[in-house]
Amino acid sequence: MGRLTVFTETMAEEVLKSTPTDNQAALREAKRGILDFLASAFAGREDAGIAKLLHAIEEEGGNPITPLIAQGKMANRRQAALVNGFMGHALDYDDVHSDVRGHPSSVILPVLFALASGREISGKSFLDAYIIGVEVMARLGQAIGTGSYLKGWHNTSLLGGVAATFAGARLLGFTVAQMRNAVGIAVSQASGLRVQFGTEMKPLHAGLAAQQAVQSIEWTQQDFHGTEMALDSAIGFLHVYAGKEADEAVRAALTEGWGKSWRIAEPGLWFKRNPFCSAASHGADAALALAQLNLDAEAIEKIDIVFPPGGDAALIHKRPKTGEQGRFSIEYVVALALLGQPFTLGNFGSAAVSADAEKLMRKMFRSNDADHKPDPQAIPKGRFTIVRIALADGSVHSREVCVPKGSPQAPLSDAELESKWRESAPDLEVAERILQAIRGLENSSLRELEELL
Repeated sequence: MGRLTVFTETMAEEVLKSTPTDNQAALREAKRGILDFLASAFAGREDAGIAKLLHAIEEEGGNPITPLIAQGKMANRRQAALVNGFMGHALDYDDVHSDVRGHPSSVILPVLFALASGREISGKSFLDAYIIGVEVMARLGQAIGTGSYLKGWHNTSLLGGVAATFAGARLLGFTVAQMRNAVGIAVSQASGLRVQFGTEMKPLHAGLAAQQAVQSIEWTQQDFHGTEMALDSAIGFLHVYAGKEADEAVRAALTEGWGKSWRIAEPGLWFKRNPFCSAASHGADAALALAQLNLDAEAIEKIDIVFPPGGDAALIHKRPKTGEQGRFSIEYVVALALLGQPFTLGNFGSAAVSADAEKLMRKMFRSNDADHKPDPQAIPKGRFTIVRIALADGSVHSREVCVPKGSPQAPLSDAELESKWRESAPDLEVAERILQAIRGLENSSLRELEELL
């Protein structure tokens, strides 16, 4: 085996031989991940973009064999991956992984549901493939580092389609050669820019990545050929998107330690309690703590919001015009908290930002502090947000958060996650049946869950 194919081939071999559901922590988090994805998708089922996508796929036609989540409709596999991926990410309510700096489940799970349709797939096989997909996406995230993200690439779609292709190939029992070929097709479809944050294109990135993974699998089944050097070549994925040569650090990130632990559990997925970008979670918790002081908004002179360098890269809207843009604005999130406005789905929709929030945001100023030393337990590593409020009487009130609620170090409990699910589901009876199906998924057929969607 030559140097040029060592990463792709080694990863394919590990993907095929791994049985991650033997790890109880990984199994538990995978079932929580499926529940959280469905909660996010059901919550986003009435997003305006869904109707547009449904109209588009109705015009396309096709073989309708895969459920469109919460829609009571079916579509072909590629269409379903597109719509379900969009739906899961529509409200930015879905899970996050700090190694990815993006959203794994809204790409990986729509692919696996699509590929499983019409096939006899066990729940255990589905869970194994899902855990592996998260593993690959996290390892790719570590391998490329922060450079691509800071340049403007959106890791959810850039990495998601490739990782989901590995996962889908595992689900269908591809050979190493077939898997390498499918990944070779997938890398040429990887894309997505962060400039789209706060628009319908942002969740569409997840749907497109899922659709492209299904295409890569299906085209491989039709004997369509791509490169076998997708990850490894000096003009391949890692080098082009991140400027990474095939060095020792990249090799270790992609190939070492398979099966010792699983990244779905260590460091683990974030499950959100609020429908906005996780990069705002630290600041949201800090602002909520300050809101307990019942400060008069009119008496506030200035609000400083401090991040580590790059910590606010995802929060591209400093003066959002709508709640949708506000999902990616620390200023809007802090304003809502200080004004006593809840972090409801309605406050992060298409409606214009309120005059009170706009007025308060004008008093906010961001900065980045490279010298500040956060809590050693901070997640992601080195991450913090300080919210500092100066009042007209000269007093200053400040809060720092390094470990926000919902992160792996301060996780949502099972009860909190199940509450998120019940609040998102339109029918409590069906919600309970889906919950029970997920709880016992490793011992049943996937079809039992699929039929409830």
